[in-house]
Amino acid sequence: MKFTSRKDILFQLIGFSIIGFFIGIILYRIFSDGIENYNFMWTDIFMLAVAGFLIWLGLGTNYELTQTELKYKSGPIRGKIEIDKIHEIIKGKTLWSGFKPATARNGLIIKYEKYNEIYISPKTNDSFVKKILELNNKIKITTE
Repeated sequence: MKFTSRKDILFQLIGFSIIGFFIGIILYRIFSDGIENYNFMWTDIFMLAVAGFLIWLGLGTNYELTQTELKYKSGPIRGKIEIDKIHEIIKGKTLWSGFKPATARNGLIIKYEKYNEIYISPKTNDSFVKKILELNNKIKITTE
């Protein structure tokens, strides 16, 4: 079962602000010098790459539950966790440091193996938790 990532207003505001700022700088340089006098610079490539990366993160973040694994994808970041190794899920808390293939606050902190944890933000936390409990009912659910 696939779950898309929830898009938080904070993530959208920061992302659109950075993208708009970079595109604005490039357009200002093009139109202030004139298109025929515009010299493409390495900084333009960097700004376009960052804007493309932010768009990729925003549109390409999702999660998939199979019978044995939780697969996550956030832009170029991809991975999987065996469901049998998950021992706790904390609902409604935000992980401010660590590994976060997520685009919203108040998601799920998934603790697996001995000390590993990952933060995800599915569209609805409750439906994700319900589905993962069907696959492994030994997982402890904590609400913060």
